[in-house]
Amino acid sequence: MTATQDPASHTPAPARAHAIPSYLDPNNIGPYEIFLEQVERVTPYLGKLAFWVETLKRPKRILVVDIPVHLDDGSIAHFEGYRVQHNTSRGPAKGGVRFHQDVTLSEVMALSAWMTIKNAAVNLPYGGGKGGIRLDPRQYSTSELERITRRYTSEIGLIIGPDKDIPAPDVNTGPQTMAWMMDTYSMNVGRTATGVVTGKPVSLGGSLGRADATGRGVFVTGAEAMQNLGMPLEGARIAIQGFGNVGEAAARIFFEHGAKIVAIQDVTGTIHSERGIDPGAALAHLRATGKITDFPGTEEITRDDFWGVDCDVMIPAALEKQITLANADRIRAKLIVEGANGPTIPAADDLLAEKGITVVPDVLANAGGVTVSYFEWVQDFSSFFWTEDEINNRLDRIMRDAFRSLWAVKEQHGVTLRTAVYIVACTRVLEARALRGLYP
Repeated sequence: MTATQDPASHTPAPARAHAIPSYLDPNNIGPYEIFLEQVERVTPYLGKLAFWVETLKRPKRILVVDIPVHLDDGSIAHFEGYRVQHNTSRGPAKGGVRFHQDVTLSEVMALSAWMTIKNAAVNLPYGGGKGGIRLDPRQYSTSELERITRRYTSEIGLIIGPDKDIPAPDVNTGPQTMAWMMDTYSMNVGRTATGVVTGKPVSLGGSLGRADATGRGVFVTGAEAMQNLGMPLEGARIAIQGFGNVGEAAARIFFEHGAKIVAIQDVTGTIHSERGIDPGAALAHLRATGKITDFPGTEEITRDDFWGVDCDVMIPAALEKQITLANADRIRAKLIVEGANGPTIPAADDLLAEKGITVVPDVLANAGGVTVSYFEWVQDFSSFFWTEDEINNRLDRIMRDAFRSLWAVKEQHGVTLRTAVYIVACTRVLEARALRGLYP
């Protein structure tokens, strides 16, 4: 009997080329190609579990929906919507919903796959999921966005649920979006189902501490890495790319612990100051003027020059594929903490490693958000809610414990921290897959 005929033996199958799924362009796979390469790189470390590795390369379920809505002017517009469940071997799918004009199926597939790794890395009882709608939310009114959200929720309603797939906020979505999603799902099932989404307003069953959770996780893992590398936190120079929910919270918490924010970049521009930037004042300026530039005491620099800023820690907290071969060689930081999902392409990862730059990967660094989402889900099921101090203490403990155990794997194998995370996470997912077997 061959290896491919005997899954019970867990013997790795012979190498075999698998065609790219027909719904992806083999000449331009998109962000999902990054995940596929990451899986290829970790496969040699999986031992007998490599028999099941194709499980990781193929999403379990993909739903593409049309979202027709009436706009305020009376016309009808159609939007593309996606919900991808990458893997549910360890529990229900979990992952955000983003509204962005550049959303693609490949992107949502990649994001769902990274959620699988992320949940397994910190040992949460979830698989990976992700959703998105292809639109620029700045072009639509609040009432239009509500109708779009509600129709999208109805269209994906057959595959989401508190014990099936639990959406959460992501780029350009937030507590209000989740409130609309929860209400729509509840109306369709005939009961209030607070646990169908996380990241809700606190008054609707949301959790304290959720707003800062992802940025807080970036801080906790970043601070742990700095300690291991012998880098003092006090006075450390931090450059932040992305000043939304994640980047702003990370900047603020680092600042509160004595670090110096020397550069901030967002969609409106890039500011720099060797003397340091108060992130709270910068946020107030952004809200008042609509742009980060022209903030007193800073100079505006070009978008490309951000990557060459003299700093100790760089935090990419915007979108994927930001650190490439075109800019990785310019980075002067000793440590990169990935607040965004997939900000570094694999080839750039190699270059950073050659330069001796440590990277705390996205699937660990930004897992604080899904961890507190897990807390919210648990609180909704039990109808018993925790204080913010309890939530922050539990989050900090989970993130520190995960970081320390994964750093030990890194040291044991002499690999990058990203590879260490993938070794542990893929092992957990594939162990579950092997134990469950295949049905029928």
